[in-house]
Amino acid sequence: MAWVYLLIASVFEVVFALATNATHGFTVLGPSLLTAAAAAGGIFFLSLALKSLDVGVGYTVWTGIGSVGTVVFGSVVFHEAMTPAKVLAFILIIGGVLGLKIADKLTGARTA
Repeated sequence: MAWVYLLIASVFEVVFALATNATHGFTVLGPSLLTAAAAAGGIFFLSLALKSLDVGVGYTVWTGIGSVGTVVFGSVVFHEAMTPAKVLAFILIIGGVLGLKIADKLTGARTA
């Protein structure tokens, strides 16, 4: 269940980043409220995941998925440039996240 919580926390992280961009320095109410709610949701679900995942694995996966998701959705929502270098970085981040999950299972870490 910890990995499900971590995935949910990562979705909140992406929403947090995208909504923060839309706040225009926290001068627009709707995106500002969404930013605060997404931040709270992300931290809440991350804390649930960290009950049974090592903090190094959980936090790294959370930020990795959040980073990739933010860049992907940022390019769709805000029309940010998608370059070959960004795609390569995505592949490396995703590989690292998968590597951490596999390593976590192989070492018999305290996953739920």
